[in-house]
Amino acid sequence: MNLSEINWDINASGTWPVPIKALAVVLVCLMVAGAGVYWDTLGQIDELSALEKKEIDLKTEFEGKQKKVANLQDYRDQLAQIETSLSIMIKQMPTEEEVASLLIDISQTGLASGLEFRLFKPSAPIPKEFYSELPIAIQVTGKYEELSLFVSGLAALPRIVTVHDVKIVPISAKGDEENAMIMDATVKTYNEKIAVTAKPGDKRVRGKK
Repeated sequence: MNLSEINWDINASGTWPVPIKALAVVLVCLMVAGAGVYWDTLGQIDELSALEKKEIDLKTEFEGKQKKVANLQDYRDQLAQIETSLSIMIKQMPTEEEVASLLIDISQTGLASGLEFRLFKPSAPIPKEFYSELPIAIQVTGKYEELSLFVSGLAALPRIVTVHDVKIVPISAKGDEENAMIMDATVKTYNEKIAVTAKPGDKRVRGKK
């Protein structure tokens, strides 16, 4: 078969040799198939990939919810324990009427520990999410074991009292004051209510047991 003798005009394709016709048909089929893949199949493949990803996400979400349902009773038990602990803590917070007596308890705890107060200054309450914070700036002097006894005594009070920003330095002294130390700290208690009727101010306590 001499290719130069073939009339390649598309209108004369009926006169082409059978091998050429078959090759032309194959090429046309490939072009049609390629066009179909480009215009239709690729979009379906992308859509399929998106659906497969969504399926994985849904399975992950389902497994997470299934675990939560399986542990629902445990979560309820934990919530009940948290609510019980919160209720106990709230009961340990002084009411507005009890704040004044708590301030006396704190100062008496220091005196009973053998300390001397140089400063006892309640500040304005600081509102928090569901309670108010009542800070008290204190400065006391005494021996190290007396300071430790004081902090332990605060922790043993029936109401919640915490100690913050503690600074302890030795005092140069003679006689009975030998080995004395001075402690600056902020004592905090907490109130379920924001408002406190008592007006904060300086309260200095002198004396040493």
